[in-house]
Amino acid sequence: MALSMTGYGRGEAVVNGRDITIEIKSVNSRYFEYSSRIPRSCAFLDDKLKKLLSESISRGKVELNMQLQTVAAPDVTVEVNLPLAKSYSDAMALLAGELGIENDASASVIARYPDVLTVRHANVDEEQLWQDVQAVCRIALENFVAMRAVEGDKLKADVLGRLDTIEANVAKVEQGSAERVQAYTQKLYARLQTILQDQNIDEGRILTEAAIFGDKTAVDEETVRLRSHIAQYREILASDGPVGRKLDFLTQELNRETNTIGSKCQDIAITRVVVDTKAEIEKIREQIQNIE
Repeated sequence: MALSMTGYGRGEAVVNGRDITIEIKSVNSRYFEYSSRIPRSCAFLDDKLKKLLSESISRGKVELNMQLQTVAAPDVTVEVNLPLAKSYSDAMALLAGELGIENDASASVIARYPDVLTVRHANVDEEQLWQDVQAVCRIALENFVAMRAVEGDKLKADVLGRLDTIEANVAKVEQGSAERVQAYTQKLYARLQTILQDQNIDEGRILTEAAIFGDKTAVDEETVRLRSHIAQYREILASDGPVGRKLDFLTQELNRETNTIGSKCQDIAITRVVVDTKAEIEKIREQIQNIE
């Protein structure tokens, strides 16, 4: 299955009194790159989330965003140190009386003094929290992979269509190469007739020269390898798992064989076919850069 490296998935659920939302998105990258934005209280889950995503994603620059809000009970509580607050209040009243000034010690003023208010985090069951977050993350991941699959099918269809075009061009090259040797033989025979006029022409010599020419310009090996690469391309696209790196290598091989054909055959018609083929290969290269 060909999967696009571009995708987006979202998961949201209220689990054990927590409203959890996770978004996963990715863009192209040669390797798996992970980044995240999660609440500070969940920082201990980051490595687990990265590992979870890496089990389903082999390539791509992936970003995970998580929001968590407690809806059943607060995660933190605020405690008041009343004896300390009363001491501050009494001290300020004494200070105001001694100095003969107004005592403006309101509750908000006293609350600013050290240790009057203490914020305490509620005890969190880290394993339970991970199970809840993991469940939501799997929903997001499932949606993410589904979107990648849809985009991947479109890329696969485009690449297969271009492979059909390349295969048709290979047939044109094979036919053009055979006709080229025949045309060379006829041209050589006509030239010798002009030069030698009425003298006998050595047919064996002409055949030998034609054979030498055919050997120098033969592209049978290249076209056979091109057909083999095209067949492998189709097999890989139909297989499961990541295929991008394999296709990248085969694309280089397609381009290499096509260049060799272009250097061997100096025929205008074949050169045009080679140029068209290279254009299709380049378009395939652009597409597989999006495939995982």
